[in-house]
Amino acid sequence: MAVYLARRRCHYSTVTVHKYMNTEMKLHSLVRPKKPGCRRGKPHKIFENRLQREFQADRANHKWCTDFTYLFLKNGETRYNCSIVDLYDRSVIASVTERQITSGLAIRTLKKALESQPQIKEELILHSDQGAVYASKAFNELLPMYSITRSMSRAGTPTDNAAMESINGWIKAEIFMDFHVTGESPVEQEVATYITFFNTARPAYSLKYLTPQQYKEAYAPKDFITGVNAGS
Repeated sequence: MAVYLARRRCHYSTVTVHKYMNTEMKLHSLVRPKKPGCRRGKPHKIFENRLQREFQADRANHKWCTDFTYLFLKNGETRYNCSIVDLYDRSVIASVTERQITSGLAIRTLKKALESQPQIKEELILHSDQGAVYASKAFNELLPMYSITRSMSRAGTPTDNAAMESINGWIKAEIFMDFHVTGESPVEQEVATYITFFNTARPAYSLKYLTPQQYKEAYAPKDFITGVNAGS
């Protein structure tokens, strides 16, 4: 918030902003619960871990990460979201939410990501965990068609995909805590609305408090500046 105010030529220390938000406005931060620990699993379909926890990229469309996450709704239903993030600007370039988790969901998300980006001429690495969907024949047969280099985390090692895990965590927390998604209205549309907010209005610490859209506009070549509405 101090950064927001500074951009509007209102300069206050973070301590002052924190004090007024807490005491005067009764606004408090939301803390995500810690995830339970995990045990190292056995490999299924193995591809080399080409990312090697290097979660920085020097150009757009060089390193993509993907993963599924569960959305547990207050009405008792569950939705499954598949997203792809470009590590260059931490933007969600594709996001699809459906009622079932299938290889088709992963394929639709990948195709949406490819359609949203300009023609990719250099190497593109797609990193995921070793989940059954990402190890499926249907998903991996699609990648050579687009000259995509495959990369996988080690079995049972979510920290190998930490950037994606972190973004998924914030998406889930903020969708339910800040956007109050309950399932009473179409969840797919509400998630899409949040993804647009995430890409265009939510400043990121890792991007020097710029939004993904602002970061791309400031640093990426103009050929790479594309639309930011990735939700579905």
